[in-house]
Amino acid sequence: MKRVYMDNAATTKLDGQVVQVMSDALKDTFGNPSSVYEEARAAKKLLDKARAQVAALFKATPEEIIFTGGGTEADNLALCGIAESYASKGKHIITSKIEHHAILHTCEYLSKKGYEITYLPVDEYGRVSPADVAAAIRPDTILISIMYANNEIGTVMPIAEIGAVARKNKVLFHTDAVQAAGHVEIDVTRDNIDLLSMTGHKIHGPKGVGALYVKKGVRLQPILHGGGQERNLRAGTENVPGIVGLGLACELAEANRETNNEHMQILRDKLIDGLLKIPHTRLNGHPQERLANNANVSIRFIEGEGLLLLLDMAGIAASSGSACTSGSLDPSHVLLAIGLDHETAHGSLRLSLSHETSEADVDYVLEKLPGIVERLRAMSPIYNAGAEN
Repeated sequence: MKRVYMDNAATTKLDGQVVQVMSDALKDTFGNPSSVYEEARAAKKLLDKARAQVAALFKATPEEIIFTGGGTEADNLALCGIAESYASKGKHIITSKIEHHAILHTCEYLSKKGYEITYLPVDEYGRVSPADVAAAIRPDTILISIMYANNEIGTVMPIAEIGAVARKNKVLFHTDAVQAAGHVEIDVTRDNIDLLSMTGHKIHGPKGVGALYVKKGVRLQPILHGGGQERNLRAGTENVPGIVGLGLACELAEANRETNNEHMQILRDKLIDGLLKIPHTRLNGHPQERLANNANVSIRFIEGEGLLLLLDMAGIAASSGSACTSGSLDPSHVLLAIGLDHETAHGSLRLSLSHETSEADVDYVLEKLPGIVERLRAMSPIYNAGAEN
């Protein structure tokens, strides 16, 4: 059976060049980069190169990059590290209602430690207003954390404007750029960013390795304690092969970003146009200010889990809501935040492309999906009554 993979927002296929450099590092560079002998120096050299590759993706300096075990750890280090370091100034943090759970659950944890969290609303497209950010700032605000682009609906935030508000009010600004990194041009200076989280497996790099950009001068307390690796901010012997893969993935993403985005946007727009021809279907997220690889729609009178199962049987891998919470029966918090009712939110479908996605893949999805929707609606007790309203 033909297989079409359209869940690249959840994870991507490893690039062949990344596989090769990781394989070489696994075989040939086994030294501990914290030691001083030749094998260690060889490993340290690979770390230094990868650090520069990651920094270049964000127009940062290598010294500002801290390697982590992924985006979730980077988010935790940013929020908890700032919370502990700046607690004497205040215990107020600003974020949004549509953040990834790596942010939301960390904020819940901090709230139990005495921190107060303000969760900003978003508009119908999922965008945070810079004016709302400014209005929420208090004398005891120590951090603003707003994602660069939403993982479910693909909306890109007005990050530079939000960062300017933070800078004007002398509040630190963190952005979860896990979905945006490698897809959107990011300049930490232009965008007024103090901390930024990213991971490898969203850009055809390995799982289990990510990075946190920390602007020079920003104080941060570690959340892992042990050795003095990563400027005493992330204890533990570095995952050299994984970091090497992350570095090359960043370099390839930056080199091919414009070409890849042009390819994906053409296919994304064709996909969205086809999806919206299905009756009682709506686009989620901003129609223009969205990631080039993201198509998210709500299809009324069906249930997302059944849709995914039938798509899989037809050879199509997709998502309903975010992959990290796909086992939950609750509707997406993102879709509820943009104003969808529970029933509509339950029928969400996210299709996310990569540069390897072909027009034939899109055609195949558009060929199979309408029949699947029709089949599910035929079994729906609310379809006939609801469709008439």
